[in-house]
Amino acid sequence: MVFRIGNASGFYGDRFDAVREMLTGGGPDGAVDVLTGDYLAELTMLILGRDQLKDPSSGYAKTFLRQMEEGLGLAHDRGVRIVTNAGGLNPAGLADALRVLAAKLGLPTRVAHVEGDRLPAVDGALAANAYLGGAGIAACLAAGADVVVTGRVTDAALVTGPAQWHFGWGPEEYDKLAGAVVAGHVLECGTQATGGNYAFFREHDPALLRRPGFPVAELHEDGSAVITKHPGTGGLVDVGTVTAQLLYETAGARYAGPDVTARLDTVRLTREGPDRVRIDGVRGEAPPPTLKVGLSRLGGFRNEVVFVLTGLDIEEKAALVRGQVEDALAGGRPREVRWELVRTDRPDADSEETASALLRLVVRDPAPEAVGRALTGAAVELALSSYPGFHVTAPPGKGAPYGVFESAYVPVADVPHTAVLPDGTRAPVPVPQRTRELAPVPVPDLPEPLPPGPTRRVPLGRIAGARSGDKGGDANVGVWVRTDEEWRWLAHALTVERVRELLPETAGVEITRHVLPRLRALNFTFAGILGEGVASQARFDPQAKALGEWLRSRATDIPEGLL
Repeated sequence: MVFRIGNASGFYGDRFDAVREMLTGGGPDGAVDVLTGDYLAELTMLILGRDQLKDPSSGYAKTFLRQMEEGLGLAHDRGVRIVTNAGGLNPAGLADALRVLAAKLGLPTRVAHVEGDRLPAVDGALAANAYLGGAGIAACLAAGADVVVTGRVTDAALVTGPAQWHFGWGPEEYDKLAGAVVAGHVLECGTQATGGNYAFFREHDPALLRRPGFPVAELHEDGSAVITKHPGTGGLVDVGTVTAQLLYETAGARYAGPDVTARLDTVRLTREGPDRVRIDGVRGEAPPPTLKVGLSRLGGFRNEVVFVLTGLDIEEKAALVRGQVEDALAGGRPREVRWELVRTDRPDADSEETASALLRLVVRDPAPEAVGRALTGAAVELALSSYPGFHVTAPPGKGAPYGVFESAYVPVADVPHTAVLPDGTRAPVPVPQRTRELAPVPVPDLPEPLPPGPTRRVPLGRIAGARSGDKGGDANVGVWVRTDEEWRWLAHALTVERVRELLPETAGVEITRHVLPRLRALNFTFAGILGEGVASQARFDPQAKALGEWLRSRATDIPEGLL
């Protein structure tokens, strides 16, 4: 019996009407049994923490509550259960708000929530949340909940929880749970599985990708699944789009979670038909004895100013204004001062904008006054006494706080994972009886290399796709190809050393290469390249979203036979 789970949100701020689209689409034979919504990310937890400082009753995704003004009735009419992590830092508060909304709408909606992820205050942290698994969700559904609200759970738990409930899987049916984890990881970012942010988008009709539909997983009792989408919606589902999402924000072959450790090196993807990709063969292992904890705290205060340098003598203009600002800041220099000259200018340009480069100054300090008036004065007072053509993109403000995300780990028994059932009963979730410490997987055998032959220097992206993302201060870039011959080349050509040559900004960064032959993929992790995480905005691309596209754009020698 097929159990259909759809997703209608990949982040806080995703397409508002996706809930309606997923509840009304699919037709009589394609309606979903459960609709999930993923609203949480590392940055979101910081935003919700700041909200709660102002209003203790807040701390959840208010967008979800507005979506439910229509969604609760649609779900009730169609018999669809809803599972979401929109509870954020206050799942009980969102559950109460949903009950009030259901009463106002005259609906008999039974609401439950999961709590225990929020840990006692840690010095300097706005929020400390453990990543829970799906067992609490399963308990709520088993008790008859129509809507289950969670706080910080793993993204895949929104799928593993309903699957455990529906199929009655035990906590040690690791292969089945691992299959659900992989399906959940594909669904979690919404349209990234259906053609959104896809490396090979040029190979498809632009009109098709203008508004991708949201993904659906058809789960089976043995843990296998088919990834698809509602008929008539935009986008596409193929082995490439699913591979891209599988590599997103992962690392090695062991993908650890509180329910199970899924072995990504066992995943088998098969095209089953148009917009249908089967996932099977996934093996699972006992989960680790600890849970990951996300710590969100204020890191200090930040400000920036962007100077526009136009026409001739760009380097000299940059040196002049930089020296002037540095002199002005000498009496109270912020703790961190960073300059970056972005050469967007072109010679003999036919517009002023394309004749201009940008000089970006970012300052950070624990004290707000060090990044406020001091920087504003230093920049603005130069308006008539600096380089020719002086102007800035916008007047610098008074500065703003920035956040820092850190990871920690605690024993699973120290976290009071609790399902709060629709009748208010509090049901503790048992801890796993078996656990397994994580250890690296031996490097698999590589395929036979291609024989020597003529090559052509072209961008890596001519044959390779990539997707990149962030995990705290680390980044990953997953690179994959689509044929066995291309894999024979990629596995030997794209070494850590070669990646470092192609991406000079990674100098001094620890890079680890993970080999995933079944996906014809390499996954590279870059330790600490994002500083203290996305909210600290340490890089031009603070979430490493385009790091993979930069790598694809770099020229390398590719065998002509592959081109």
